[in-house]
Amino acid sequence: MNTGNSVDFFDRQFRQQVEQQDFQLNPFELEVLPHLRGRVLDFGCGLGNLAMAAAAQGCSVVALDASPAAIAALRRRVQAAALPTQATIDAIEADLRHYRIDEDFDCVVSIGLLAFFDCATALRVLSMLQDRVRRGGIVALNTLIEGTSYPDMFGAADYCLFARDELPGRFSGWEILHSEFQDFEAPRQTVKSFVTLIARKP
Repeated sequence: MNTGNSVDFFDRQFRQQVEQQDFQLNPFELEVLPHLRGRVLDFGCGLGNLAMAAAAQGCSVVALDASPAAIAALRRRVQAAALPTQATIDAIEADLRHYRIDEDFDCVVSIGLLAFFDCATALRVLSMLQDRVRRGGIVALNTLIEGTSYPDMFGAADYCLFARDELPGRFSGWEILHSEFQDFEAPRQTVKSFVTLIARKP
């Protein structure tokens, strides 16, 4: 599956979730939520469930995703929500392979996205996310990792699985607040392996 097709795949999935009103936080988002404060970037926000939860606790969020269905649904939810006075959500549809972040944030989050880029793009995006968090702020990441048996939906050049210990190693000098590996059963007796990392910038 090439990168464009991965957007199409998730756009269809998000449409189904909207129809089913399925807006539950996933386990990774639940892990990250207590760490969020101030100005937050949700890079690859999907349906915006984490963005909505962060705004509900007073954060100002920029939520980016390539899925038209996800961003349209998030904008509708924002309009209907009774958020705290200081909270905002800017929901922006964008091609995240080429998006340039032009401000700094207290917290930068990317859940489940990096694996859907080729490795050169994934590493460039990771560096950009690290650069755009303020000193003392946090980066919270989750991605599929090497060892998963679930890459059959991608083309060989169109995804990037980090080695099991690679992501923590790319945060040398940062304070690691949380680092966890998790395996989940997937279709056809396969496994999805993830790493979740939360780190504070020195």
